[in-house]
Amino acid sequence: MDRLDAMRIFLTVAEKSGFAEAARHLRLSPPSVTRAIATLEERLGTSLFQRSTRHVRLTQAGQRFLMDARRILSDLEEAEASAAGDHGAPSGDLSITASQMFGSIYIAPLVQDFLRIHPAVNARLLLLDRVTNLIDEGFDIAVRIAQLQDSSLRAIRVGAVRRVIVAAPEYLAQHGEPQTPDDLLQHDAIAFSSSAAADQWIFRDNQRVAPPARFTVNSSDVAIKAAIAGRGVTRVLSYMVAPALAAGQLKILLADHELPPTPVQLVHAEGRRANAKVRAFLDFAVERLRTEPVLQN
Repeated sequence: MDRLDAMRIFLTVAEKSGFAEAARHLRLSPPSVTRAIATLEERLGTSLFQRSTRHVRLTQAGQRFLMDARRILSDLEEAEASAAGDHGAPSGDLSITASQMFGSIYIAPLVQDFLRIHPAVNARLLLLDRVTNLIDEGFDIAVRIAQLQDSSLRAIRVGAVRRVIVAAPEYLAQHGEPQTPDDLLQHDAIAFSSSAAADQWIFRDNQRVAPPARFTVNSSDVAIKAAIAGRGVTRVLSYMVAPALAAGQLKILLADHELPPTPVQLVHAEGRRANAKVRAFLDFAVERLRTEPVLQN
């Protein structure tokens, strides 16, 4: 087995998080996959995977090698396509992840339009309300509403969103409109149990307020509906309530005290060496998302 074949097997084991699953995907026997990885580790002089009865995880050396292996195989695929006259036309499987609500509203329709333009591409879109590890979990692109912490990844900013306090006009007519963050202590809050800062709402100058929560949920959609129904004030990202704001169902409060907007970014690991399908999707998504009014903050 040559080095490129071994590299492809390694890449599949990493993406499938298991030897047996990789063997099924590659239509090889599990022992042959195990031998290929063992030979590769012996040649490199380091372990690429941590193995247990339940999990197969990349070691730090494995994570570094994964990035290089993806780049090498991607370059090889593009070189072959160019030699065949394809000039890097987008093709193959594309994996994308985004948060559930943003992904459902903006990314899913975008992906479907992209697939209509590029019939040789297949897409997998996973909507998760957590930060994914692109390398470990086998994603090509992530849509993140956050500052980028990992300097090994490349991020393209497509806009920004605000974290806003909102309430229904009917609720405000009955309870009054807060003029300062401390005024929220006199209001009913609709809080999120899944948030690390569920008990405290943070404002400019690091001011922190913990309004009394009479209703706690782990769904932004439920919280927004409760706010529209007049159950209290809630804190969400601005894109989530754009329709309700436009319809007059909700009103933004304490805008002068908000934190700076949070960037919305398309993140990928391959930099300028990204393959044709990744480059094509990034170009398509950047152009589309930068025209979304709700991201222009």
